[in-house]
Amino acid sequence: MSDPVSALGGASYAGFATIREIGPLGMITLRAKDVKGLEKAIKAAVGTKVPAVRRIEIAGDNACGWMSPDEYLLILPYGGVSAALAKISAALAGEHHLAVDVSDARAVFRVEGVAAADVLRKLMPVDFDRLQPGELRRTRAAQVPAAFWQADGGFTLVSFRSVAGYVMGLLSHSAQPGSEL
Repeated sequence: MSDPVSALGGASYAGFATIREIGPLGMITLRAKDVKGLEKAIKAAVGTKVPAVRRIEIAGDNACGWMSPDEYLLILPYGGVSAALAKISAALAGEHHLAVDVSDARAVFRVEGVAAADVLRKLMPVDFDRLQPGELRRTRAAQVPAAFWQADGGFTLVSFRSVAGYVMGLLSHSAQPGSEL
């Protein structure tokens, strides 16, 4: 595994909400459906249960998010990915699955502050008034795919690393003082 390097060097912006790049984080895409040992694999890798549809389970620095009927995003400290992959492989031995380290392919942002939801409202077709605690949403941030959830007084947003600068620009522009909703 390469040395951890964040996509934007920890870029941040302080407007009516605070935007911070918080990478690098360890991330594993786990594709598996109706396989024996899935719950055991996720528990061994990140210490959570299998999340329900459109949910994220968080346990300290680790999490597991539902991404689609057969896809989960496992989040953990960057240095723990190799060990987690080995645990998944052992728990799902002989079962049809795919577990891939996607840590270096993703960028992660935090949007925090009293009006953090307003920053995202401008960019995403999501009804934030109906967003439930622990709900993970996959949507678009303007023109790019993104996933996000609310926790600890703000939102965590995951995008592809290749568009990290674009996403940081969108979030920063959306948080400019004077543009509050």
